[in-house]
Amino acid sequence: MGEKNAPTRKHKLIEYANGPSLEEINGKIEVPKDIGFWKTLFAYSGPGALVAVGYMDPGNWSTSITGGQNFQYLLMSVILISSLIAMLLQYMAAKLGIVSQMDLAQAIRARTSRALGIVLWILTEFAIMATDIAEVIGAAIALFLLFHIPLIIAVFITVFDVLLLLLLTKIGFRKIEGLVVCLILVILFVFAYQVALSDPNWGAVIAGLVPNAETFSSSKTVAGMTPLTGSLGIIGATVMPHNLYLHSAISQTRKIDHHNADDVARTVKFASLDSNIQLTAAFFVNALLLIMGVAVFKTGAVKDPSFFGLFQALSDTSTLSNGVLIGVAKSGILSVLFAVALLASGQNSTITGTLTGQVIMEGFVHMRMPLWLRRLVTRLLSVIPVLICVMLTRGKSAIAEHEALNDLMNNSQVFLAFALPFSMLPLLMMTDSAAEMGHRFKNSWWVKGLGWLSVIGLTGLNLLGLPAQVEGFFGDNPTKGQLSIADNIAWVLIVAILALLLWTLVELYRGNKRYAAKLSAAK
Repeated sequence: MGEKNAPTRKHKLIEYANGPSLEEINGKIEVPKDIGFWKTLFAYSGPGALVAVGYMDPGNWSTSITGGQNFQYLLMSVILISSLIAMLLQYMAAKLGIVSQMDLAQAIRARTSRALGIVLWILTEFAIMATDIAEVIGAAIALFLLFHIPLIIAVFITVFDVLLLLLLTKIGFRKIEGLVVCLILVILFVFAYQVALSDPNWGAVIAGLVPNAETFSSSKTVAGMTPLTGSLGIIGATVMPHNLYLHSAISQTRKIDHHNADDVARTVKFASLDSNIQLTAAFFVNALLLIMGVAVFKTGAVKDPSFFGLFQALSDTSTLSNGVLIGVAKSGILSVLFAVALLASGQNSTITGTLTGQVIMEGFVHMRMPLWLRRLVTRLLSVIPVLICVMLTRGKSAIAEHEALNDLMNNSQVFLAFALPFSMLPLLMMTDSAAEMGHRFKNSWWVKGLGWLSVIGLTGLNLLGLPAQVEGFFGDNPTKGQLSIADNIAWVLIVAILALLLWTLVELYRGNKRYAAKLSAAK
């Protein structure tokens, strides 16, 4: 604590920042020693919940439900594989933050040039905005469905979630973690309740967890989707680049004695357990969404996979699979619970998206602004395309409006495919390095092997799915000329991604070599 008469420094709206990651909460949460395993785990629990939110945000919903509608339980294995990869990547992200005392953005910037730092910052900002578009759409639709608020007004109301953020910043980070956990439990309860009523074939569910040759097949087409495109959609909606930046920052909120390697190791251990437990909950949410597509609805009954269509299908007795569901649906509870879960998901993402934006701004370009202003700017920019979409479809049929919003949400995900390699590869390179992590905390051989397999596989699948994502900008029935244009754009993007990736890797490699030489000279 400073002296009472010490002058208080006036903060500007935008300031230079080159200190600890999320300085206001960095190392502020005390963790008592020798309190037993479960109490210690509880003390470390929380950051994993904020990370898990990104794995069950509104962008995941339609891909999982549609995958179940079209291919039954075939894509369950894709959800499982994506979740396991997420656990591995988030473990490395948390470890990087705890051991190096830098978040991922700071670590990349410290090893690269200012020019590359600005490029990567802009790229990651676009990815955050793409995620925010899905949150705006999800929250606005939830308000429309629950309270019949016109969509344009509902979109504007989502801007005022900055007031919620202002309130949360006053109550302390530990309480924010608790609130996020509660909202996750609401989402989990809603879908578990609906699936329990549907009485799915649990043997088929378990069998679907094992991948086979058909899982990534491109020969079988159902409703315009192949298992490959369904798998790519689930993977693309599951592994989010901003989560790696976020976790590397909020893993540093616990107070650690960095001169004590055992204390650091304990923090890594419990942060990893927290992350894995919360990501297991995210896996169950996504699995329940896919099971909903199979067991709650009759096969092929959901013609409109948008949030409007799913809400309608849950109150339409002709689309539901059994008498129990039909009886409950008549009360309207199934559709209302769905909308409540959608609103909870959007509010959860509000908190995590704002924190991530602050992390990458401070890390890449050393700029800081108040969280409320950061949220306001990001949300206003994300609202613009949603408002344009709503206004362009005014006067048209409700289905046209619903399809336009759904297409906007799906098309915005192209930026996630673009940005993902630039978070995964640097993360892997740094946690593989003894210079960065020390010999005790660098990746073991099996983590290193699985890490490279996951990163190369995810990057390859994202690039493979990029042409289809670009084609989505031309609507459901593009002409041959439009398909040709889309493919050309996709190839330009792929070349740009690979060139930028090469630039990043070269600078990181050289920066790591300089850092290792500096450490050797200091000994």
